[in-house]
Amino acid sequence: MADEYIDIIDQQGNPTGAVRLKSEAHQLGLCHASIHVWFYTLEGEVLLQKRAAHKDTFPNLWDISVAGHIGAGETPNHAAVREVHEEIGIDIASEDLIHIKNQWATKRPQPNILDCELHYIYIAEFKTELEHLSLQEEEVADIKCIPLSTFIEELNSPTTSNGYVPHGAAYYKMIFEAIKNQIS
Repeated sequence: MADEYIDIIDQQGNPTGAVRLKSEAHQLGLCHASIHVWFYTLEGEVLLQKRAAHKDTFPNLWDISVAGHIGAGETPNHAAVREVHEEIGIDIASEDLIHIKNQWATKRPQPNILDCELHYIYIAEFKTELEHLSLQEEEVADIKCIPLSTFIEELNSPTTSNGYVPHGAAYYKMIFEAIKNQIS
């Protein structure tokens, strides 16, 4: 898993002019930006990825279809298109992305990591068969499509919710509503 240079941003999301390695930003708690792309099908399914076992944050948990950091000097849309290609091997156009919202999140997934991120959140229709995906082994251990209703049930169950990255109820509700608006 390669380290990468990212822009450090202020509380309004503006670049400060500082560029650091992602690992340094996480160690020092410096604010930076990332993308989240949630893929859905018109049949009401959501594409989920299982994070690789060696990830330093939330290993082996099911998560967003595709997520990643915005590289230094990169736009959010370009980062989303790049990350989709890198992590699951499909090419999408920037126009395929539906921007939902930008949202701040601060998490401490490990004692030595303080992740202060501005998430650029997108949804996009999934138009590819699972068997045509090419998974980036360093990032993605597995991938699946599940009905949105099953995903919601599993997140709300104390016995299955611990298998997912904890993004919070309000975050997930926003994603569910955005997807439901596209498929209804």
